[in-house]
Amino acid sequence: MGPFCRICPFRPCPMRMNGIVGIESGIPGKIESAGMALLVFGVVAAQAHDAHMKMAKKGTRAMAARVQIFDTTLRDGEQSPGASMNVQEKVQLALQLERLGVDIIEAGFPVASDQEFEAVSKAAELVKTKSVAALSRAVSGDIERAAKALEKAANPVLHTFIATSDIHIEHKLRMTRDLVLENADKAVRLAKKLVGRVEFSAEDATRSDWDYLVQAAGVAIAAGADVINLPDTVGFTTPDEIREMFQYVIGKTPGADKVVFSSHNHNDLGLAVANALAAVQGGARQIECTINGIGERAGNTSLEEVVMAMRVRHDMHPFETGIVASELYNTSRLLSNLTGLSIPYNKPIVGRNAFAHESGIHQHGMIANKATYEIMTPESVGRPRSELVLGKHSGRAGLAKRCEELGYHLSDEEISRLYQDFIVLADRKKEVFEDDLRVLIVAMQNESFEVYHLGQVRTAGGDPAMAFVKLRKGDTVFTDTATGDGPVDAAFQAVDRITGYKGNLKEFSIRAATGGTDALGEAHVTVGFGKRTFIGTGASTDIIEAAVKAYLSAVNKYAALQAG
Repeated sequence: MGPFCRICPFRPCPMRMNGIVGIESGIPGKIESAGMALLVFGVVAAQAHDAHMKMAKKGTRAMAARVQIFDTTLRDGEQSPGASMNVQEKVQLALQLERLGVDIIEAGFPVASDQEFEAVSKAAELVKTKSVAALSRAVSGDIERAAKALEKAANPVLHTFIATSDIHIEHKLRMTRDLVLENADKAVRLAKKLVGRVEFSAEDATRSDWDYLVQAAGVAIAAGADVINLPDTVGFTTPDEIREMFQYVIGKTPGADKVVFSSHNHNDLGLAVANALAAVQGGARQIECTINGIGERAGNTSLEEVVMAMRVRHDMHPFETGIVASELYNTSRLLSNLTGLSIPYNKPIVGRNAFAHESGIHQHGMIANKATYEIMTPESVGRPRSELVLGKHSGRAGLAKRCEELGYHLSDEEISRLYQDFIVLADRKKEVFEDDLRVLIVAMQNESFEVYHLGQVRTAGGDPAMAFVKLRKGDTVFTDTATGDGPVDAAFQAVDRITGYKGNLKEFSIRAATGGTDALGEAHVTVGFGKRTFIGTGASTDIIEAAVKAYLSAVNKYAALQAG
């Protein structure tokens, strides 16, 4: 690639490439050598530069160029170990993604299970203003199942894929290149008959032969595809390489001007965001990403990072998205609450330390002018400088207003239910902070779908420890007592005895939602039932109660699956 021209915001600049523009100043300089050949070359290069400048002068057009945001948190993101969500949780997040302003919400892989099908169907039904996508392999049964799940979607997208790298073709698909192209053609044609908008993905594109990618993209476009995705499936590529790949494929593929090219990147080398931005420079106009960058292995392109990178460095990336940036923090926190996956303190944009300044030099600069050490404001991504603190004397109106500010749009009935939980918590601690409230809201929304509800838990130390647990199922109350290696183990065993479901505790963690000795504790567990694993979350100012709520949450997910 040629060097960056300071005059025109495009690469490569023909005059810079050939030494005709002053390297330091970026101002056209004199041609040092004489001769007709060089003069002619200089004229040609100057004309090319003029053409480049004309592109730059279309600033208003370039600045208005739109990049679609395709969120795959509910599909690829959920494949992150420990990130599984039930149907209700997926719907919660889908509705928040709609408020966030993503263009397409990939809700799942319907053929994978009945639960996945239901999640996609419900998201498709409830999301009204954005597109909902479903994934399928290039297999007729997959495609038909995906189309069925999208029947109630206002703006459905069917996303079908097949691998194009030789290593995948030979070892996974056990096909020939020609057969892959044939299957891609059939898949897209069938998908287009069933759903209005179709995306085709060439899996492992960045390890594929570029000329073969051109063939695959051409076949998909001819078959009716609206979007061509060239994913970096294993996080292998680099920014320069992916920029050139998109330029090459777009430039060589017949009909490329009639479709949108998309970039889906994994973060195995820590380059997912950089690669997404480079792909856009190469001609991609859709970025596929996830909240908090969750996903298989090292994760996916982080939505909040790539969006804010384009916003903060609009000079380098003159593109717009439909993202409501003030909802970024709320969405990030909701995902963390639902999955139990902590947000790293140093996570850009949404991490606890993203806007923290400890160094004396930095603090002095911040006092003088916040722009000295902040390239964006916390408020711009939905993080208020000062928290609104609630207490036991706060009323329903104050609670409802704070929920609205945090991005939760609750009904009057939900506010009333939440208020009861809020008063109980406020009696236990002096101040209720916004993170406490987030935990209460998620717990309250999930409670509606619980099979068993925790009524009471009492424990006693000793060897062995003892626990008394009271559970409610509908109008029926169950109690039991059990012993264990400790009070938490004893309580878990009591839950097992009441429900009849024996869980295998694989992971257990607890963290404070806020600071202080009276902090609300958030417990997270991973529990195995046979070959299935479920995530459970619970919260209380009492650590043992929080742990039991989390364990019961996992049990309820398994019980709901058994009942359904």
